[in-house]
Amino acid sequence: MLVLLDPSFPITGTEVELVRAWDDSTGGGLLLAGRGAAAVMRCYGYGIDWRTLDSTEVRPAGDEAGSWPRTPGVLASRTDTLVADSSRQDDVGITECVVPPVARVDTLITSVTGRVVALRLHRGDTGGEVVIAADAGFFRNRTLRETPAGPFTLGLFAGRYRRVIFEEAHHGFEEGGSLARATLAWSLRSPWGWAMWQMSLVGLLALLGAAFRFGPARQIIRRQRRSPLEHVRALATALAAARGHDVAIGSIVEGLRRRLLPSPQRAGSDWRGWLESLGENLQSERGRNAVRTLKTLTRPGQSPEGVLQAAHAVEDVWEELRP
Repeated sequence: MLVLLDPSFPITGTEVELVRAWDDSTGGGLLLAGRGAAAVMRCYGYGIDWRTLDSTEVRPAGDEAGSWPRTPGVLASRTDTLVADSSRQDDVGITECVVPPVARVDTLITSVTGRVVALRLHRGDTGGEVVIAADAGFFRNRTLRETPAGPFTLGLFAGRYRRVIFEEAHHGFEEGGSLARATLAWSLRSPWGWAMWQMSLVGLLALLGAAFRFGPARQIIRRQRRSPLEHVRALATALAAARGHDVAIGSIVEGLRRRLLPSPQRAGSDWRGWLESLGENLQSERGRNAVRTLKTLTRPGQSPEGVLQAAHAVEDVWEELRP
């Protein structure tokens, strides 16, 4: 028996001819269920009346309604004896199939209103059987486990066929398929997949929204480097904290000399002699007072306040003599 359970991808006209040719030649069995197999059902004189926004209760023929799953589709007979498909006329041509003669029809499942939901055709030419169901929901795993559809489905196969083949190529499981393709197909037909796509879209919109800055540009905080005199004050404070007051004052004066004299003039001379002659180059009284202060502070035994006074005096001299 060949089973087509609501194929996910549509069956083309040439494939319908192949299925029909297989059924004609083998005289075996064929099970067609769901809207995906409607193209093949038309070759046997039936179609599906599908109600998307409505569903009806079903029951096995002759029994009372029980805990069977509801279905939104019922079968509808067709009067055509020749079914033609011209959807691929340009590349393949027009495909045709003749509705075979039927010796007997067994009603398997009906709705509570009497509409046929599933039936079995006994072909009058080959003797084969064709089971047609409007909805493939009766054959899903959970339905088979939790409803009376399980024993019903087993009764369609048990003791009738030596082999049952499920056609899986039109569900995306043909040879050469990829996991990415199967995952994409699952995400498009599963509610969980749609939820993942929606969450991804929301995340992408949030990322795009965060990529654009709204409002005026904010001012960048400009950080200026310390001036040489600020470094001198910092050095003086550090040396004063270490009780190296005389060393600190000497370093301050030596730093002033390095900034005022070129390197060749500083070689081989002592900063104390340079400080003695420094006052001669100053024109203002402020500069001369600052030099006298430095001379006084270079004597040994200075206090921490003397280090800071030396730093200020060096700053006054620098402002007077800098280029």
